[in-house]
Amino acid sequence: MDAYLAAAVQMTSQPHLEKNLNEAEELIELAVRQGAKLVSLPENFAFMGNDEAKVTQAAQIAAASEKFLRTMAQRFQVTLLGGGFPVPQGDRQAYNTALLIAPDGHELARYHKVHLFDVDVPDGNTYRESNTVVAGRDWPPVCSTELGQLGLTICYDVRFPEIYRHLSQQGAEVLFIPAAFTAFTGKDHWQVLLQARAIENTCYVVAPAQTGNHYNTRHTHGHAAIIDPWGVVLADAGERPGVAIAEINPQRLAQVRRQMPSLQHRVFG
Repeated sequence: MDAYLAAAVQMTSQPHLEKNLNEAEELIELAVRQGAKLVSLPENFAFMGNDEAKVTQAAQIAAASEKFLRTMAQRFQVTLLGGGFPVPQGDRQAYNTALLIAPDGHELARYHKVHLFDVDVPDGNTYRESNTVVAGRDWPPVCSTELGQLGLTICYDVRFPEIYRHLSQQGAEVLFIPAAFTAFTGKDHWQVLLQARAIENTCYVVAPAQTGNHYNTRHTHGHAAIIDPWGVVLADAGERPGVAIAEINPQRLAQVRRQMPSLQHRVFG
């Protein structure tokens, strides 16, 4: 595997499917123009609205999202991650689904988010993802591609290190952590959690993100990032929509794993 550029897209998605997909297309094109071969979109890239609206439109969002991802991957000849969109399960619930698509448009991997964000945030906002989302039951996949071994997770998963240890044990070299991280928790926890997952598993982390105000009081942190296996932040998109781009280098990965062979020294698990 040769070194290549990866892109973590940052969006301010709204409760407007078509508008969001148009914005996503523009940002994918921006990443491709800069040379990206691996492009990742954040959680809720296609729709960021309240639970009622999300459930009501879930079938439409799912169909449009899958078609969009396949079309974009083929058009721009990139490997493309859609970091999270609802896939209906019955009338009132959905899986929060990440989908990885190959440059020829075929599906490489699919993951249903297992950890649901049911939290009373100290800023006064309450989140109950389980009201409308069905938790996945399977470990996330590691997908073997020409760009390396890619592991899929979604947002709140980042607080559960065992899921990333599982991915590294399955051979992951790049960990996707697409997110819509709350503004309140993000300022203290987002970057340090991403760095921890990279360091403890000696993997690259690619973390596309939502940013800004989406509807009502829903604000997200931003700072889509790419982090190397030593924990170095290679790119940070800041707080505005845009793209974080950095190199994924297999020689750097091998070097870090030689210098810090902690995965070989595990005693438990």
